[in-house]
Amino acid sequence: MDAVTRNDWTREEITALFDLPFDELMWQAQNVHRAHHAAGEVQLCTLLSIKTGGCPEDCGYCSQSAHAETGVKATKLMDVRAVLQRAAEARDAGSQRFCMGAAWRNPKDRDMDAIIAMIEGVRAMGMETCMTLGMLTPAQAQRLAEAGLDYYNHNIDTSPERYGEVITTRSFGERLETLEHVRQAGINVCCGGIVGMGETREDRVGFVHALATLPRHPESVPVNALVPVKGTVLGDMLADTPLAQIDDIEFVRTVAVARITMPLSMVRLSAGRESMSEATQALCFMAGANSIFTGDKLLTAGNRGDSADANLFAKLGLKPMVAEEPMRVCEAAE
Repeated sequence: MDAVTRNDWTREEITALFDLPFDELMWQAQNVHRAHHAAGEVQLCTLLSIKTGGCPEDCGYCSQSAHAETGVKATKLMDVRAVLQRAAEARDAGSQRFCMGAAWRNPKDRDMDAIIAMIEGVRAMGMETCMTLGMLTPAQAQRLAEAGLDYYNHNIDTSPERYGEVITTRSFGERLETLEHVRQAGINVCCGGIVGMGETREDRVGFVHALATLPRHPESVPVNALVPVKGTVLGDMLADTPLAQIDDIEFVRTVAVARITMPLSMVRLSAGRESMSEATQALCFMAGANSIFTGDKLLTAGNRGDSADANLFAKLGLKPMVAEEPMRVCEAAE
């Protein structure tokens, strides 16, 4: 672990950060950000659903859950060539990272050959690769590592205390177990969660604390704002209680606290940007967010689109992070 990072954050310390006057919190977050990341640069990422719908998990926010009634139809795993075509289009549009998500509880071994071919094909284009496939066995994680996968996404979603109110088919401990398999295989971790699910600030403190006290901080931390989808448990519940959702300033505070407590991580604005104002997004960038998903769609939810992002970057004087060779997979944990 780098000397500038801490893994011993207490909940009291993180609560104190959330409680800071807003300008003081932003000042601290921006100073941490500039000490470890290039100012004014944002990584562009593209997310593709390579297998949609029919997931047996009961995540209360997810339109792809088989328990939800959202009209999302289950599909088979995409053809490798079709995935690589979409990756090439994303690269040509300026994306540096291509993320592929499958609505599975866990991948079947029979699907691994196709998954491996996707990873190898995207890396051959000079892009970073990320996969989210659900829970992994150690052997599956090792196969992904051998194929050169740069990142594996597996979110903790919310605080340990709130988790059971959102998901019952998979425990918080099982989430951490998959993260450990990923680490042991030497793959970089992408792990964050969703805010605005009716949680309290104490839950947001617990969410950040769980990430910031991992033995090694996630290299990538996506912060999602819930997109309430009719037919999901949370979508239907929050449709009647909109005040339970997070307000813009509290969302920015969450981004800032994530930046301060995990200074080396990429902090990504993920789902929910479509409904955010330009001013809110600008504050998130000031708070230390330095990665976004581009394009018109995130899995099944809408996204702002390339032209809207280009216009916002022009207004704010931001520039896309320069694409580099895919980073080496981190050394396997001992």
